[in-house]
Amino acid sequence: MVAVVLASNYLVQFSINDWLTWGAFSYPVAFLVSDLINRRFGPGQARRVAWLGFAVAVAASVAVAPVRIAAASGLAFIASQLLDIGVFHRLRQGRWWKAPLVATVIAAVLDSIVFWGIAFAGTEGPWITWALGDLGVKLAVGVFMLLPFRLLIGQSLARAASNQAGAA
Repeated sequence: MVAVVLASNYLVQFSINDWLTWGAFSYPVAFLVSDLINRRFGPGQARRVAWLGFAVAVAASVAVAPVRIAAASGLAFIASQLLDIGVFHRLRQGRWWKAPLVATVIAAVLDSIVFWGIAFAGTEGPWITWALGDLGVKLAVGVFMLLPFRLLIGQSLARAASNQAGAA
């Protein structure tokens, strides 16, 4: 989780064009990590990982990004992660794809509003179009992350079944 946030805080400083920064491609992985921990160990453990990731990433981000970006990232990260964890937990009993998809979409919107509103508001540059472009990529990557999520939870379920069969 820390590596994802650090990479994203560094990469968001580099634009690809007027619509996108490199950070848009790395950050959605944080939602995958959170959802996998939530699915396997529950919301309590997912929240502990989010808070630990928040503390370490914000402290370390100051070394790779301006303080304003580090602070914006920290606030956006913890708010969106806690929202993602809560929404995921409420929807986890439904179809396998519903909880990670809905939680990621809602959390990505909150993350984008908080991060871009704090990090770049009032500065020069096309930050509003970067925010919209990054949100679009976050949503697309969030959908793409459903495949690794399904594969990883499938492996986890198969291991659990095997362990139960061996114990019987």
